[in-house]
This record gives sequence, structure tokens and C-alpha cells, in this order.
Amino acid sequence: MNNKPTETRDRYPHFMSVQTRWSDNDIYGHVNNVTYYSYFDTVVNCFLIDEGGLDIQQDSIIGVAVETMCNFMKPIAYPEPIDAGLRVGKIGHSSVRFEIGIFRKGDEEAAAAGHFVHVFVDRATNAPVPVPDAIRAALEPIQVTI
Repeated sequence: MNNKPTETRDRYPHFMSVQTRWSDNDIYGHVNNVTYYSYFDTVVNCFLIDEGGLDIQQDSIIGVAVETMCNFMKPIAYPEPIDAGLRVGKIGHSSVRFEIGIFRKGDEEAAAAGHFVHVFVDRATNAPVPVPDAIRAALEPIQVTI
């Protein structure tokens, strides 16, 4: 029995529209499971770049994925546009747990939901470092305790 609450739009303070692509569909006619992780990566990194000032080419500190997970509730398919909801579940010393909901346009309940954990590291040494102040400041307003 699943005791998890239903993931709904109101549980996500930040949204980004994503257009599904022809190549997202698999032979069964719906978006392939691995493609959802691309959506996760896109909404997280766009947020970090746009709101946190991350320079993916030049910054000496970068976030690397150490954990991902996704639950699938409803199929989506090309050419459906989708909304990716984003919230932060936890900000640690060097890590952040991003929580993402994938919604069909107009749907209140998520088609898929999961998380993505980044550890911030020194680009040159790959050693963990504190979450940069500008990124932490951008993340705090979308941190939600569920």
C-alpha cells in the first residue's frame, strides 16, 4: 500500500515548461522512462543557471548527481508539452535534494515525480565543498518541507 501523498501542483513553488520531443517516445508510444531524468536534469540546471548564477563552463564549483529516483503514475507522449515542478527537499552542507514533479498541461496531479541529489564539488579535485552562497540563497525560497 502506498502511503505517499499525491504529488500535486501546489506542492511545487517553481515551474518550467518543457516541450516533449519526437525522440522522447519509445516503441510503445509514450515517453521512455529514462527521458524523465533528462527533464529532471533540465529543470534543475536551468534553475541553478538562471536563479543561482551557476556558470557551467567556468565555475570552479559544480554539482554532480549522486542519486536519482522516479515514480511513474501516468504516461505522457510526444507532442504533449509538460510542466516540470521543482522544489528543494533538503539543503545540506555540500548537497541538495531536488524534488521534481512532471505534469501534463492542465493536470493537477503529477504524471511522474522523483528526486535528484547533487553534491557540490571542486571541479579540479572532485572533493566536496559547501553549497555556494549564491546557489544556497536561490534554493532557500523553494525549499519545502513535506
